[in-house]
Amino acid sequence: MRGIYTSVNDIRKRVFAEVARLSYDYKDGDLSQMEQIPYNVIPGEVSTYRESVFLERAIVEERLRLAMGLSLRKPTEHAPVSTGAEECIKPEKYYQPPLINIIQFACHKCPDNVMLVTDACQGCLAHPCKEVCPKNAITLQHGKSVIDKEKCVNCGMCAKVCPYNAILKQERPCARACGMKAIHSDEYGRAQIDQEKCVSCGMCLANCPFGAIADKAQIFQVIQAIKSDTPVYAAIAPAADGQFGPSLPPKKIRAAFQALGFKDVFEVAIGADLCTIEEAKDFVEEVPEKLPFMATSCCPAWSVMAKKLYPEYSECISMALTPMVLTGRLIKNQEPNCKVAFIGPCAAKKLEASRRSIRSDIDFVLTFEEVMGMFEAKDVDFDSLEETGTMHGASGDGRGFAVSGGVANAVVNCIAEMYPDRQVLVEKAEGLADCRKLLAKAVKGKLNGYLIEGMACPGGCVGGAGTIQPIAKSTTTVNQRKRTSSNPHATDSNYKDLLEQLEK
Repeated sequence: MRGIYTSVNDIRKRVFAEVARLSYDYKDGDLSQMEQIPYNVIPGEVSTYRESVFLERAIVEERLRLAMGLSLRKPTEHAPVSTGAEECIKPEKYYQPPLINIIQFACHKCPDNVMLVTDACQGCLAHPCKEVCPKNAITLQHGKSVIDKEKCVNCGMCAKVCPYNAILKQERPCARACGMKAIHSDEYGRAQIDQEKCVSCGMCLANCPFGAIADKAQIFQVIQAIKSDTPVYAAIAPAADGQFGPSLPPKKIRAAFQALGFKDVFEVAIGADLCTIEEAKDFVEEVPEKLPFMATSCCPAWSVMAKKLYPEYSECISMALTPMVLTGRLIKNQEPNCKVAFIGPCAAKKLEASRRSIRSDIDFVLTFEEVMGMFEAKDVDFDSLEETGTMHGASGDGRGFAVSGGVANAVVNCIAEMYPDRQVLVEKAEGLADCRKLLAKAVKGKLNGYLIEGMACPGGCVGGAGTIQPIAKSTTTVNQRKRTSSNPHATDSNYKDLLEQLEK
């Protein structure tokens, strides 16, 4: 549903904006304004979205807690919305797992994996649906097909042969979007996440039409850091192109983020260039002599999935540091006492940044959607901003990391420049369901010698859970900027001589 501005998007944006206002205005330990926010987001006495205005506000309260990095309250728990909010004020405070959460009383209890005969059924003479059913679960009643739920095994054969497309297989949208099959029903029919399987890609969040799923945010903490004496830099992902609308082109990005209080911005495509060079070296040195294949490392959901499903092949996932981490290290190499906030499309990057090994490099992670809330809270007028140049001059290939195939393409181009006699075979997948199939193929030995790119989100990073505009539009925008970059390949990077130092 990305690119379609719905009531779900509107509520999320308003909650993010209210949290940002709270943080900008915060002083003297007073967080009592949290109690008023649900009434600001859902004003009046009459419900707009659900059967009760009180239910609407109760859901907003839980959204508010998640947006501040706090845990959900139990439905049986009686406690103010601000309970535990003092945790948000602590320096270096990270969210408490899990990252992706389901607000139970917001869940619609959607039917899951159910065959349904619709009103389009014509009760045809041939009734092929009945003939192909392996369990004799279909009968004709009053001229219409009827499915016996007790007998049906949801094989879908009836739907395939119906000449009127009158039979549907209903799936819970969040479960259908989950490539890890991590979502099932609890005893009340509500969606529930198996956290052992979840890799925090956020696709369930992006596909729930009831807005019942949300991830935790660090908006409050980022703004508190901005208000301190410590300089805070924004490291902006390549997928940012076009995300904030036509009034905020790349040449205004620096001014826009400085209006929020950031000292300066760096484009993460610089780190992508360095990651490209490292993965190119690793591939040439290790495949196929040491490793049967090498998979790219920049997508954390893909990387975690691969290691969960095939731990014995974990060495085949590139050990190169991700563009986010390399950019964070580059910034802190120039200003050691600063803080860095990664601004990107991805929920899973929050998980990556919270790992103990890289906490010193990336202090915060915000999505584009969350940053839009900050812009609204500060009333930033994009049209009035001055153009200040295009950040720090990454290559076109580095900027192309945002789209499916972009990482592998950058590595192939780098190998062609550095090792012109080496040929590279490539396979790629987007979406975790297809990534699983690709991995299964690789571990069976069918992709030996290949460079494998996996992207958890459809279209690549431009389809991340925290994006705003349509995936196809983002892809076009990113590719256009890639083509107009003055430096085409990673080997043209002005920062490549720092790579060895940043990896330590």
